[in-house]
Amino acid sequence: MIRSNIPAVTLGDEDISAIAARHPDVFANRPWRRLHGPAVIAAIALYSVYCWFFFGIGKVLNEANWDIAGNYLADWVSYEIRPDFEIEPDGAMFIEWSRFSPLGAAPDPDWIDLTHGTMERSSGSDAATSSASVAEKAANSFMMPGQPGTGAQETVSEAAGAQTAGARDAADQESGFSFMAPGAPTASNPAAGAVRETAPQSIAEEVITRAVVRLGADNTVTITPTLVTLTRGAESLAVRLGPGEVVTPEGVLPDWAQQRYAGRKVVAFFGFTGRVEVDYDGVKVRHRFLGWENFVFDARSPFWGRSAAEVISLVMSGERLDPSRSNLALAWNNILYNADWQHLDVWTKLLQTIVMAFVGTLFASVLAFPLAFLAARNITRNRVLNQLNKRFFDFLRSVDMLIWALFFTRAFGPGPLAGISAIFFTDTGTLGKLYAEALENIDDKQREGVRSVGAQPVAVQRYGVLPQVLPVFASQALYFWESNTRSATIIGAVGAGGIGLKLWEAMRTNQDWENVAYMVLLILAVVFIFDNISNALRSRLMGASRP
Repeated sequence: MIRSNIPAVTLGDEDISAIAARHPDVFANRPWRRLHGPAVIAAIALYSVYCWFFFGIGKVLNEANWDIAGNYLADWVSYEIRPDFEIEPDGAMFIEWSRFSPLGAAPDPDWIDLTHGTMERSSGSDAATSSASVAEKAANSFMMPGQPGTGAQETVSEAAGAQTAGARDAADQESGFSFMAPGAPTASNPAAGAVRETAPQSIAEEVITRAVVRLGADNTVTITPTLVTLTRGAESLAVRLGPGEVVTPEGVLPDWAQQRYAGRKVVAFFGFTGRVEVDYDGVKVRHRFLGWENFVFDARSPFWGRSAAEVISLVMSGERLDPSRSNLALAWNNILYNADWQHLDVWTKLLQTIVMAFVGTLFASVLAFPLAFLAARNITRNRVLNQLNKRFFDFLRSVDMLIWALFFTRAFGPGPLAGISAIFFTDTGTLGKLYAEALENIDDKQREGVRSVGAQPVAVQRYGVLPQVLPVFASQALYFWESNTRSATIIGAVGAGGIGLKLWEAMRTNQDWENVAYMVLLILAVVFIFDNISNALRSRLMGASRP
């Protein structure tokens, strides 16, 4: 460090005034400089007003259905149990559950109280199918008019038609072959398809006469075949079912219930705990619970419904639930093949996405490396070759990765190969351009020094060029590997494989948003881990210390 022996000079007010007098342009007071801040603020305000009216932000916010938005966000962190109470025309009431109920094959939740009773119900056919109805069906068939079996009036005489049909039936019976279904009416036996009329029978059947559903602490729904009472806190609403296909609320609807059309269904909202739809033929209950249902074990597992202590006890020292394997192996198998969450499939697809990003970036880096030397003007002294390679890079990166994924999905079919190819094509163009620019900005002194000792051209590139650009190349490749981990998720949604396709399938159902949240969190965790790994490796390669 060079130290100066020149003493420091302190300027007084007179000296500053003298300098200002000699250079008036430098020290001139410019009032407009004080308006810089207010001008920037005014420009931002004007642009915000422009965006507000041009994009109709106020209209969008005013017309937005915030209830749907709230339910959508709630679906990420909760699940619904959906019992449907079906009411038959004769007043019989039954409860039906969704096919894949979180409560298993025989649901019996403690928040539903059912009162059963015996009811006389009629069974049997209401009306018999006669030969006239058979003729009516035949008249509406796809057969041409006038053909046997259609019931249409033929132009030939009935005796000739019957004689011909009888001969055909006899021939079919002898050969054992016929186009007619067994027992179908024919010309020789027109009453073969008729169904005898049976008198309706009365049987005693157990039905639900009353149901009470509790949605949280202060909300209840009381259901009978003719009246549904909805209670939210201190308010109650009675809804009468019938007569006919009519739903009639008694009194004024509270603000938490709505009926869009007179006589149609009534929808009641109970906040986060759920909602109820009341129609003339039944009541649909949607009860929401916080958390992810059956995340570890599904309803088919022998460990389902047990506490964590019970599961640990069974795994460590309990008797075997499956004689063919230990309880630990059984529990792990049940977790992997959980039908509701499909953990093994999700993890496999996530690993597939990581491999897609790694392999695509690796191949792109390997191909872009030699092509960049051909594209760099200071390395390859051939303008035609330089331009051909640069335009090739432009072609590859001008088409977005998502479009390449659509092309390759069409060519190879859905799967990881399409995703790897899309990443490979896009990144070859981008990395090739970045590598070529890095080569064109190197310091030629180091290369000239190696050439001055008589080294061969390959040795000149090896010792005079690579030490300058190799850390940059590796840093850029690592960054693209991290970025492609995110991009592989997007291109997977169009059929390129990986967890993106799994995520898109879950979103299309519009019901499994908790599964969507699960996969999004896994993707975030992977991106976070890979981002830190990439940053650490780039810092080491570039010789920078981590903060």
